[in-house]
Amino acid sequence: MNQTAIYALTMLAAGIGIPILAALNAGLGQKIGNPFATGVVLFSVALAVGIVAALVSGPQALAKLPDAPRHLYLAGLFVAFYVLSITWVAPHFGVGNAVFFVLLGQLISAALIDQYGLFGAKLSPISMTRAAGIAVMALGVWLTQKA
Repeated sequence: MNQTAIYALTMLAAGIGIPILAALNAGLGQKIGNPFATGVVLFSVALAVGIVAALVSGPQALAKLPDAPRHLYLAGLFVAFYVLSITWVAPHFGVGNAVFFVLLGQLISAALIDQYGLFGAKLSPISMTRAAGIAVMALGVWLTQKA
């Protein structure tokens, strides 16, 4: 299997995991009555898995952390916001609705990041095809809310 296929399958699996994460975390949040405490549980499990993965893949990378630009650590805020918001919103709005809006936000943000090469991303201008795809997605999100 070539590297592109491995990347695609990995991200497909990650995409499949997003609604599962939303449903599981929303359920736990409902069960214990606090979406933010549920976030602590999720982050604790994720931290443990991340530590094991970092140690297995080569702990020398952890030594380079002090040299990384500080703004790159802001990614953790986005992860926290996503997890806490999906855990809080999904039980009230529905997992499907929540994930549809997450997808729409991801498409818009990804297109802008690629358009301007933000954060060191590969420059990939928004084409008419990509813009049309985002518009179709937005229409699909709107249609799901009309039902």
